[in-house]
This record gives sequence, C-alpha cells and structure tokens, in this order.
Amino acid sequence: MSKFWSPFVRDLEPYVPGEQPKMARLVKLNTNEHPLGPSAKVIEAIHAAADERLRLYPDPDALELKDAIATYYRVKTDQVFVGNGSDEVLAHIFFGLFKQDRPLLFPDITYSFYKVYCGLYDIDYRPVPLDDDLAIDPADYSAPNGGIIFPNPNAPTGRLLPLDAIETVLAANPDSVVVVDEAYVDFGGDTAIALVDRYPNLLVTQTLSKSRALAGVRIGFAVGDAALIEGLERIKNSFNSYPLDRLAIAAGKAAFEDDDWFQRGRELVIEERETLRHALEGLGFQVLPSAANFLFCRHPDRAGADLAAALREQGIIVRHFGKPERIRDHLRITVGRPDQNRSLVDALCCICK
Repeated sequence: MSKFWSPFVRDLEPYVPGEQPKMARLVKLNTNEHPLGPSAKVIEAIHAAADERLRLYPDPDALELKDAIATYYRVKTDQVFVGNGSDEVLAHIFFGLFKQDRPLLFPDITYSFYKVYCGLYDIDYRPVPLDDDLAIDPADYSAPNGGIIFPNPNAPTGRLLPLDAIETVLAANPDSVVVVDEAYVDFGGDTAIALVDRYPNLLVTQTLSKSRALAGVRIGFAVGDAALIEGLERIKNSFNSYPLDRLAIAAGKAAFEDDDWFQRGRELVIEERETLRHALEGLGFQVLPSAANFLFCRHPDRAGADLAAALREQGIIVRHFGKPERIRDHLRITVGRPDQNRSLVDALCCICK
C-alpha cells in the first residue's frame, strides 16, 4: 500500500485471476483453457500479419473481425462490438449501460468480476441467490432493476438456462438491459444471439479464449441491437480507440473461418467432460450438470480445500474458491486432454480411498 493511493484504490477489492503456476510436469486444470492448441489457420494468419505493417496502427473498428463474426452469427456488422477479451467488453458494458438509479441484478454465485466492476464504477447491485440446486431461477429476476447480467452456462457452476428461460427474463424486463455472458456456451448450449433481433434490450457477450483456444490473444465481443453497440463504441472511443491489435484481428477472423477445427475441438471437450463426470461420480463425487468445459463437484466426505491441496502435491491444479459458504467444499475442474483427465482421476483414486 502506498501513501499516494487514493481512498478509492485503497478500498478496491480487485478480481483474483486463476493461478498460472510455474511448475514442472504440471497438470493444469484450473483456468478453463482449451485442451488443444488453436487452429493451424489461426497461427498462419498471425504469421502473415506479423510484417512491416506492425509500424501502423490497426483498424480502430476491427471491421474484418466484426464482419467475420456478423457472417458467422447471421447478424449485421453494426450489431457487433469487439474488445480485448470479454472482460474489457464487460467493463464497457458496466460503465456504459449499468450505471443506473436502480440496482444491477446478478446471481450470488457467479463470475466474481461482476462485483469488482460494480465497485470500480460505483454501481449499486443486488445479488440474487441461486436455488437449492445452484441453478438460476428466471422468476427471481422480476424485481425493479437497472440491468441484469448472468453467465450462461453460469460460472463456476456450469449450469445452463435454455433459451425459453432467457426469454422469460427478457420479457419481464423490457426497460432494462439484459446481458447474457456466454463464455462457455459453445460446449453445450444454444447462443442467445438468435434472440437479439427480437429483443432490443438483449446484449450477448462471448470470448475466443475458451472454445476457440485463444486465451493468449485476448479477443471478446458483444452482439446486440445497433443502438446498444453504438453506446459501447462511444465508451470505447473515449477510453482506447485501438483496443485490438493487428495480430488479434487476424487471429480472430481466421478462428471464425475454420469451423471444422472449432467443431472438432468442442466435440472432444464434450466427450471428455462426460467421461470425466462418470469417473468422478464413480469416486463418490456429487457433480452438477455442466454445459461448460469444466465440472463443478464436491465429495461428501472430503473438504474442498483439502482435496485441492492434495492434488497440488501431485502436480495437479484445480480451482477452489472457498467462498461463499455454500460452495466452500466444491472444486471447479477444467476438462483437459484425455491423459490429463486420467492423471486427475488416478490421483483422486489414491486421495479418496
């Protein structure tokens, strides 16, 4: 702490990202990264873009990437917004759309960055408790509000809301922006982008970090009504007119053009997720239904912190949150490669025997 910090900085509670440990022979299953490398076409596109043009500023509108996203999802280019990962996109959404007179609503167990952004931008909020099965109940989102946001599938639970449930929330809140944060939707859900032309209050965010294996490049986007996108562009152009660099634009465009790699990768994760779920249940774990690239589980006879520590001793890293109380004994386990998942199961067999 420095004497030069403002009171605002001193009192801020920053987001704590997943650990990126430097360990030999590590089985890293804690940050929901894709088990495969990115498309070869993405690597080729990055190499092709790494030339003398790097001396020039990139396209501030990233139109090639926006066009690729719009084509893929069959929307108009002016319905697409892009940024450095979905976290930056969300930051602009919070500041540009959620600073209202009424509180923002989001689940009490969810992506913890939401609370951080509320603190950063002085946004009033009200957490909405998940039900007894750690699921979102759409009926709980009818109270007066200044906006609504939730991941679908939710994080860290992995539970999915079907599109008709999302429509229930949208129909009950016609005067509020509803943001559906779809970081993991490609692993088992239907995107709400299909609803944006019917609901001008809907904004859908996604990332290329998960299902397209580009966590190291940082590309996120939002799709919604053109008027909502214009508001985000105003915020972006007042903060950083060049959010995506030339290499990221090229990589993102190539990622959307290589649908064969995308489909193979997501199918592998889904198949491995189900194999891992069955193995964990065979060891006595209680595993929530997941439509994401991770599983959220607990062992009735083992403390979550103890399990995470014991796995770490064997070079296997999983995510343990510790709070809130309801999920203190849960682990969030990324679906890895088949060999990584086998190592995890073998280790748990020894720990839980």
